[in-house]
Amino acid sequence: MLCITRACSVLLAVFALSLPAVAMAVNPAVKEPNVRQMLGQKLMLDLRYYCEQAPVNGQCRTPMTQLPPQLAALIRDYDIGGVILFAENLHSVAQIVQLNRDLQAAAAAAPLKLPLFISIDQEGGRVARLPRGLATSFAGNMAIGATYAEHGTAFAGEVGKVLADELLSLGINLNFAPTIDVNVNPQNPVINVRAFGESAQQVAELGGAMTAAMQQRGMIAALKHFPGHGDTEVDSHLGLPRVEHSIEQIRNVDLLPFAQIIKQHQPGMIMTAHIQYPALDSSTFVSKAGETMLKPATLSRKILHGVLREELGYSGVIVTDALDMAGISKFFTHTEAVVQTFAAGADIALMPVKLQHPGELSALASLLNALETVVNNGAIAKAELRDSYQRIVALKQQYPLLPAQTSMAKQIQQAQQTLGNAAHRQTELALAKAAITQVKPATPGWPFKLRDSKKLLLIMPDQMKVQALAAALQHYSNNHFVIDSISLQQTDLTQAAAQITAADVVISGFISPMQSLADIGGMDDLTGVTNIAAAYQRQMLQYEALLPQINAQQKPHVFLSLRAPYDISRYGQDADVVLAAYGYNTAEDPAAMAAGNAVYEALAQALLGQYRLSGKLPVTVAGYND
Repeated sequence: MLCITRACSVLLAVFALSLPAVAMAVNPAVKEPNVRQMLGQKLMLDLRYYCEQAPVNGQCRTPMTQLPPQLAALIRDYDIGGVILFAENLHSVAQIVQLNRDLQAAAAAAPLKLPLFISIDQEGGRVARLPRGLATSFAGNMAIGATYAEHGTAFAGEVGKVLADELLSLGINLNFAPTIDVNVNPQNPVINVRAFGESAQQVAELGGAMTAAMQQRGMIAALKHFPGHGDTEVDSHLGLPRVEHSIEQIRNVDLLPFAQIIKQHQPGMIMTAHIQYPALDSSTFVSKAGETMLKPATLSRKILHGVLREELGYSGVIVTDALDMAGISKFFTHTEAVVQTFAAGADIALMPVKLQHPGELSALASLLNALETVVNNGAIAKAELRDSYQRIVALKQQYPLLPAQTSMAKQIQQAQQTLGNAAHRQTELALAKAAITQVKPATPGWPFKLRDSKKLLLIMPDQMKVQALAAALQHYSNNHFVIDSISLQQTDLTQAAAQITAADVVISGFISPMQSLADIGGMDDLTGVTNIAAAYQRQMLQYEALLPQINAQQKPHVFLSLRAPYDISRYGQDADVVLAAYGYNTAEDPAAMAAGNAVYEALAQALLGQYRLSGKLPVTVAGYND
């Protein structure tokens, strides 16, 4: 296969200089890799946490920021094909570069000498693993969708370029993005603003532009979540969703973005969804608890091979969503899950086994032993295993998996100049501003002007968001505001009535739905879900208790929908002005300008009337654009 960037033409030389004994192709001494080596290339490991000793409570929470010799040995000895990094792995530019070079050095020492896929979930918006003050994270896909009416695919392309450039400078070569699910369900707990919108054609165009931009820069894109996660009310991290769409609806909505992007842009990878689609596959399996159930897409040959390979003509690499998610792990042992997904046609098993302390490391050998036995017994055809391995190798040859800089010092310098640079931050702010949508009033004029006010009351989900909006308002205003605040996390609201009385204008913001496990990092955060749900309920009750007080005092009121705009149907009637921002995240320093708080800078400028609001709702909000 041909390289797609000029860097490919010098890859072998660069690799030889930067990481001794590494080559982009299979080691010539290995004429035909053995079964175990091919299987190793089909595993993508989660190295998020690692404890040198088994933790007393059985749960390791020590971030892996430096590659331990034991994990390096696993990558080397088993010819592992890839790893996935999380926020816990990523602290500073120098540390990330060192970690990724060490990971590639371990792969270089393996018999096959194939470089690693080093992957990440850097979608932008609510799912961004790099520190927001360090790297450019943007407002997210639904914000991009809100710009479509005026800007077409321009922001999708620009975001794709920036994400690719910043990740590649660090040595990360595979991004699990874009999300091209079509969010047609307002109750969707895990996708919502991660989607570009509810129009399948618009999602296809925006997702295609982002895919093309990333891949043209040398970053492997991975479309997700096939065959579509946009109409679910269950988070597949927590259970097994089921989509009851007809074949016609599946083809016209769920599959359409995948079909178009496959045809037009040849995405390097496609990620599966742990979702049941009975119209596509009604076959069943018996869970480890003895329950008969429909097969989810990740384990369905009819869906992965029949639909994705044969019907849509996809010839690239299929990667599973994380196999530790409850949509799979609740019903299968980790070995059964990997066997089943490989038999279904998946090329790579993502996060197949937990490796968080020395006592767990033998699980990898056990998994490979079991897989090797299954292949030798014919349950997984050797010919299919070889084809899958060759697809992986072909993708590794097509893209420059290693940084172009030959020395670590030069790579660190380049990364520092790339991450969050002025041009990237300008694009980040431009997107946030272009996305802000005035939902109410329907006409451009407002019933009041914020700049004529002196005393503002900010009611926000937490103190970080209060600080972010307050700092941006003071920064962009020519007049000094007196700003009071209420955090919905505080338990004492006895002074709220007096605070409302004293204010000239009340600005309130809320985020809904509650954070999902995708927001906070994955299944290793499962223990905190109950606490998050309880905190969210308290915030919602606090907020809904304050709204009648604002109304009773007839205070000018702006409502900011900070995440999925569906909550405007519930809270928009209580405000004179309603703005949708599609993003809520703050950087580590919430008061910093041009350093990861772009949504709040855009909101401040919008509230001050400093630019024309051009964003359009990319989804249906009952009572407003339905």
